[in-house]
Amino acid sequence: MKLNISNHALQKMRSHAEADYPNECCGFFYGLEGEVRQVQIARQVDNAKDGDQRRRFQIDPRDYRKAEQYAIDHDLDLLGVYHSHPDHPAEPSEHDRKVAMPWFSYIIISVRDGAAADVRSWRLNDHREFEEESTEVKEFIHNTET
Repeated sequence: MKLNISNHALQKMRSHAEADYPNECCGFFYGLEGEVRQVQIARQVDNAKDGDQRRRFQIDPRDYRKAEQYAIDHDLDLLGVYHSHPDHPAEPSEHDRKVAMPWFSYIIISVRDGAAADVRSWRLNDHREFEEESTEVKEFIHNTET
């Protein structure tokens, strides 16, 4: 499992994580599905979690529908969800595992004292356990964001 991320998309995710600190941020990323997933675009959504958002995020079902429509409208694949872990490692929690979908990649950004630090990506295996994806930042991935 490998994920190439455009520098532009990665910077959007990192900036969003820093802006929402100390709360968790969340959003979607899009690109091209293949042997290596090519992440071209990141789009933020509001954390819809009621109450304390420092340790949990929730995506409104309407935002999922909008994300799917955006992918269709722009001839892209909806590749996954990103979110931040304020003052915690970029590793999935048990809650993250329970709500994860097996076809998505999950990018987690660790934010330490307001600054984005580690960025790691994860996917569920056939046993519903997370496995880390190899990630590489690429400058050349075409950005079709509108």
